[in-house]
Amino acid sequence: MARPIWAWRRLCLSLLFVFIYCAPGVNLLPGENINYNLVHSWADKLGLELFTLGDFITRRKEVQESFKEAKVVPRQGGALVEMMAKEIEMMMDLKVSAVRRIMDTAENTALSHQNDKADKMFSYYNAKEMAEPGEPTPPPPTTPPDMDDQIGEPLIYVPPKVLVLEPRPEFHNASVNFSVSSVHVPVNVYDRASDVIKAIQWSENLDQIFRDNYKNDPSLSWQFFGSSTGFMRQFPASKWKKDVPVDLYDCRLRSWYMEAATSPKDIVILMDTSGSMLGQRLDIAKHVVNTILDTLGTNDFVNILTFDKEVKPIVGCFEDTLIQANLGNIRELKEGIESIKPTSIANYTAALTRAFEILEETKINSRGAQCNQAIMIVGDGAPDNNEEIFQLYNWRDPPYRPVRVFTYLIGKEVANWDDIRWMACENQGYYVHLSDTAEVREMVLNYIPVMARPLVLGRHDHPVIWTQVYADLEETKLSDHLWDIKQCEEQKADVLEFRRVHFDMLQASEMHKREYRRMKETWNQPVDSNVYQFMTTVSMPIYDRRENANITEEVLINEALWELQTRETKIANILGVAGTDVPINEIKKLLSPFMLGVNGYAFIVTNNGYVLFHPDFRPIFQGYILKPAYNSVDMIEVELLDDDRVARDFNPVLMTIRDSIINQSTGSKWMLVKNHFDEMKRVARVKRQYYWTAIKNTPFTLVITYPERYGVNRMEPRTEQDIHRTYITGKNIRSFFDGKRWKIHPDWLFCKQTNKTFRTPETELLYFVDRMSEPGWHWPSSRSAMPPEHAAAIFCDRQLMQSLVFDARVTKWFSNNTSFNARDKDEKRHEFKQRFGITVAFLATHSGLTRWHEFHTNMAEQPGVGESFSQNNKRAIDEIWYKRAVDQYFVHKESFVYSVPFDAGEGGQEIIVTASNAIFHNESSKSAPAAVVGFQFQHSAFYKLFHNITGNACAVDDKDCYILDNNGFVIISTRVHETGRFFGEINGAIMKRLVEEKVYKRVIVYDYQAVCFESKTDVNASNTLLSPLFHLLRMGKWLLHTALWYIVQLMSLAPGIGANVETVYMNLNGTEPKPELIDENINSKNSWLKYITLHRTRLKSCDMQRELYTLYNEKDNVVYNMTAHACERPFVVLPIPNSNLILLVIDQLCPRDVALVLTVNPKAVNYPLAINETFSCYKHAREFNRVRPQSCISRHANESHIKLCGKGCTIYANLTLLLLSHVLSRLL
Repeated sequence: MARPIWAWRRLCLSLLFVFIYCAPGVNLLPGENINYNLVHSWADKLGLELFTLGDFITRRKEVQESFKEAKVVPRQGGALVEMMAKEIEMMMDLKVSAVRRIMDTAENTALSHQNDKADKMFSYYNAKEMAEPGEPTPPPPTTPPDMDDQIGEPLIYVPPKVLVLEPRPEFHNASVNFSVSSVHVPVNVYDRASDVIKAIQWSENLDQIFRDNYKNDPSLSWQFFGSSTGFMRQFPASKWKKDVPVDLYDCRLRSWYMEAATSPKDIVILMDTSGSMLGQRLDIAKHVVNTILDTLGTNDFVNILTFDKEVKPIVGCFEDTLIQANLGNIRELKEGIESIKPTSIANYTAALTRAFEILEETKINSRGAQCNQAIMIVGDGAPDNNEEIFQLYNWRDPPYRPVRVFTYLIGKEVANWDDIRWMACENQGYYVHLSDTAEVREMVLNYIPVMARPLVLGRHDHPVIWTQVYADLEETKLSDHLWDIKQCEEQKADVLEFRRVHFDMLQASEMHKREYRRMKETWNQPVDSNVYQFMTTVSMPIYDRRENANITEEVLINEALWELQTRETKIANILGVAGTDVPINEIKKLLSPFMLGVNGYAFIVTNNGYVLFHPDFRPIFQGYILKPAYNSVDMIEVELLDDDRVARDFNPVLMTIRDSIINQSTGSKWMLVKNHFDEMKRVARVKRQYYWTAIKNTPFTLVITYPERYGVNRMEPRTEQDIHRTYITGKNIRSFFDGKRWKIHPDWLFCKQTNKTFRTPETELLYFVDRMSEPGWHWPSSRSAMPPEHAAAIFCDRQLMQSLVFDARVTKWFSNNTSFNARDKDEKRHEFKQRFGITVAFLATHSGLTRWHEFHTNMAEQPGVGESFSQNNKRAIDEIWYKRAVDQYFVHKESFVYSVPFDAGEGGQEIIVTASNAIFHNESSKSAPAAVVGFQFQHSAFYKLFHNITGNACAVDDKDCYILDNNGFVIISTRVHETGRFFGEINGAIMKRLVEEKVYKRVIVYDYQAVCFESKTDVNASNTLLSPLFHLLRMGKWLLHTALWYIVQLMSLAPGIGANVETVYMNLNGTEPKPELIDENINSKNSWLKYITLHRTRLKSCDMQRELYTLYNEKDNVVYNMTAHACERPFVVLPIPNSNLILLVIDQLCPRDVALVLTVNPKAVNYPLAINETFSCYKHAREFNRVRPQSCISRHANESHIKLCGKGCTIYANLTLLLLSHVLSRLL
């Protein structure tokens, strides 16, 4: 009897267990399985609901039907790249012609005014002092100005001139005047010095040629003449920017001036670090070397050797070689200079021998610039002239001196100057004597006219120089300054926060949040910037056509007497450089991105392999600070092959393509690449086709690329849909653009009239639509301007306009259809609108047209919904939702792509979900993307739908339910604050399993444009020992910290300002424990100070990597058929049909490794560096090939007749300016 009773009890317990298991809302026991079929039904229902919604709201089938009249044609990449290169070539030829006219006019004008007297009261438009009407002008001096001790005459005051200025969009909204030019004079140049004011006088005659150039080519940007005396004349006239603390600009230090004034050069700088180079001498020497480095460009090569008893490179790994003078390498050299320690005695013989050997080896091995070569000696005197060294290495082929020698004698009391001067004079160089830092810039720049002599003696050869990309009017030194300001602001914010919340901010969690927030700011690397205007410049040297001139110089009569003497001598002077800017955005407009299609792009590569522009060129961080090496980005650092190689192990195939490109060949190639996008948090693996060809008469090569899957074909209207034929049929094309619910791509060139400006691109388009309807309309034969003698007033892209008008005609109904407004009685539409909180439906076409339709929550229209959408989503094929939708088409043709902003759940505001779907037009076996449709709706409605389908099953503690997108970001979570976060940061253990089971694929993407932050060290030891002020500064730092501690303490005691620290962490019952502080001893007097004192850093170029994720797109992936299996597989994952989403349900009762976190945030790449080796060393050991500029003029037979080689330093300048320059040089 016992056995039946026991069996009965077992049956009852089993039934009870089933009842408990099936009851809704009851927790599962650890290790229990998740119902696979139930989760499958959830995914299917979600997919069906979302697709039905999207299909109905976007009217995608109607949109697809609208494009049936179009045809699909193959995209001919080879012909396309040739056409674009020709357009750019024509535009660039126009700029060269304009510069050539400035050059010719300047040379003739200078020659005709050679006998003019300098008028020191001459009034000109000073860019830093001129005023607009109504602006107050500084009053004239009320007391007689002081006498300048060295000039011996009163300082001159000339009232500033007044000029009317108006903002012009083509000049980046700068206020300009097209009647005259303005003059910028650097702070270290005295504008009333005879040679300076005389050049300002005669160069005013250039205004006419400036105006004529602009009349012939209204697309011209800034035109300018940079004088060798230091000033720059710029047209049109404008005020100089004063949004920086110090005006560091000197045109002679800009790449367009330096590269035009001298051919490429190999330079070895010898820096005397013997024991006599102490104190001020060392400071001056460093300033000299830094200034020399500032005069070098990417076509130059350099190294710095220090010498005492031994000769050593300033950077250890740069031994016995020359390095390219790009921004990154120059920065490395400058940092090396700061660690110099004078010692022992100077061995000039060893230093000169080493320098000549390096230059000779460079020439033999065809490295470096292979043009000009020079040795620059910076020291306080040589014991002898080392004539035997020069005879051995430099006097083999008289009268030529293959290596020029420039010498910089440092110090006030130097007895032995004749030997070091002899070195320069006998080796076609120049000698200067420097006794103060204020003299340095002017004296260093004397070497440029000397190296320009072969150019000037050639007379008729004026090389055309195109620069690397750079930020207009921006000094790279300001990047460090802006970063310092940023750190000061953060320090101030921390102190104020501590004053407000006290020790709350020192909790470990709060400190982590603050640090993470600031790191996120540094990762902000926008591709487009409104802060800077990036450009290239074309320039040309201007020669003094005189062969002889009278010069006045000091001549040593005896050991104690100098005398001024005037004599006639042979000269070969450079007057300056003429140039004009070419904004990068203007070049991009000629590339016809419409013809390249969605996810297609173009970029330009220089002879050095650097990109002039590229969609992944990210020159700034923090939103406004230039990166340390922002313009030295190689093309192979932005075109990332999908080959799973480690960082900087570049694929030989890519290297071969790069060589072909920099050699300006023509070619094409397919490659598998990794394209990252959306703040570098998403990645797509794409097979792309590349085409390239040279832009003739420039050092540039144009490259275009587009995806294989959908880039090989494009859509265009049929002949019968031509604009003129449409007019003939009596249709009003302007009616296709009725209403306000449409935009066109703001960066594309549809049509443009050079003498007209418009408020918006849409207004400009309508103007041309009306023009096309007028009799006699003819399409311009080119989208770029014709040569000056055939200047065209109108530029147009005929194919783009034809496609735009066609798209506008066939989609006109989308915006005009009023069936979706709040008055609609249709229950289904009203139901969708109410259930999903739909805000807008939109359509974007391949021709750059965007239309939308708002949905309002009540009978009255709500202004702002459509405007907000159109302002943020008007770039059609360049919008991320457009690109992702087209990619998703090849996963599932009817699939919608859903997305939310990153970290959207942290904002506490209503989250908007964006959904988009690609429309392809098919003809025979060919297809091409025509448009993308989509809609935006409220995230809360999406969550409600999710909750209604899953019931309470995901609301209990035993299960976690997520909807993730195809890159692993959370779209739906039961915890709303997790919305928009990367799932690996929430549950790294499950994300790792999803990767292992091939739900997601991990894709490593390298960022070769990253910025890291290196701790700033104190002043180097040599300066601390030598400067008595250093100990005062240390005392001041201690006093500042002590004062800060007392101020905060007093603030905390002041009524109404600080709360009682003990009550901060207590709840109303007084039982809540204090949060964990980062340090138990933090309440001691000064211990907290170190936690709110920022550790100052400096910017450093580095490489980073991101581990990004993308869904495997294989159909019938077996992982989606796998059920949960206790805690061995505590989850079920299923795709949501017709979407880019997956549904993930996790058993929370199973243990997991909470410490495991996967992130998409960047991590520094740790290279195997040797001791004392830097990142620059690592890059230098793996440097890439480059092509030298075609022009090299480094010698002339008549140069030996010129005997001007420098003298001791005698300064004729404004004493006030010298003092200011001295102070600035010490600070900067």
